[in-house]
Amino acid sequence: MDLKVGFGFDVHQLEEGTDLWIGGVKIPAEKGAVGHSDADVLIHAICDALLGAMNLRDIGYQFPNSDPQYKGIKSIKLLQKVCEMVEERGYVVSNVDSTVSLETPKISEYIQEMKRTLASAVCLHAENISIKATTTEKLGFTGRMEGIAAYCIVLIRKA
Repeated sequence: MDLKVGFGFDVHQLEEGTDLWIGGVKIPAEKGAVGHSDADVLIHAICDALLGAMNLRDIGYQFPNSDPQYKGIKSIKLLQKVCEMVEERGYVVSNVDSTVSLETPKISEYIQEMKRTLASAVCLHAENISIKATTTEKLGFTGRMEGIAAYCIVLIRKA
């Protein structure tokens, strides 16, 4: 069986008056993520992990922020395009394991909804998507609530 592993990481600055999208779900928060798209840090990390597994560089290369067609785009659409790339190369996603690092708000109550949203985009069952949430105990840029980060690893296999 042909297996490939990919790792993804993304970070976005947080700013008051901006929406916070994580895993395709809008989270009520005082600060939201800033970016060219909707700045969904979790989806961006998943995209990078999938692109990395296929040796297709990264999300910034595939969907450059210099291209106006991606301005304000919902990241779930980018994930769907990446999944199409996976399928076009004869692979399927086996599982996704991810961690979101954010001091506040607490996102654990939204994780099941995120899993359902992501599962529909990547043709996976929600039980094959792991989303964990953590803080940095008030250390670093996430601890100071200046930013949000996400890490992801994926396993893809030949269909």
